[in-house]
Amino acid sequence: MKQQHINVGKISGVFGVKGWIKVFSFTDPRENILNYSPWLLKKDSETRSVAVIGGKLQGKAVVAQLDGINDRNQAAGFIDWDIVITHEQLPKAAKGEYYWSDLVGLTVETTLGVRLGVVDSLLETGANDVLIVQGERERVIPFLQKQTIMNIDLDAGRIVVDWDPEF
Repeated sequence: MKQQHINVGKISGVFGVKGWIKVFSFTDPRENILNYSPWLLKKDSETRSVAVIGGKLQGKAVVAQLDGINDRNQAAGFIDWDIVITHEQLPKAAKGEYYWSDLVGLTVETTLGVRLGVVDSLLETGANDVLIVQGERERVIPFLQKQTIMNIDLDAGRIVVDWDPEF
């Protein structure tokens, strides 16, 4: 159940006077956002496809030059726009690795076939990532492959977990 578009960042400001923008990137490492040209910029019901023609890590921020945006005023008009890409723009995940966007929406069930709900989101906790599963109640399940996460079948839209349904 792949999402059509994936939000990879947001335009957070302007950089210089030649139309460069500051980007808050959701990618890891954050400068990877520059590899996904073109971007689809979205705000409310407006969208605009733009090619990334330059960019770099500038301190802790990412700055980018977009085709057709040539001055600071034009760039300022895109502050707070979301940056989305298509799933096809992502490199293929290695065996046993998954994009979070591929896991959201999958059904989660225990090894005994008890349905717990659907993956709503994932969180980084520092120690390990966790699945937020919405069902008859919310569950937070550590994303530990071969410990709590026994099987992920993207084609079937299912994750099998070793998890007590009462927990």
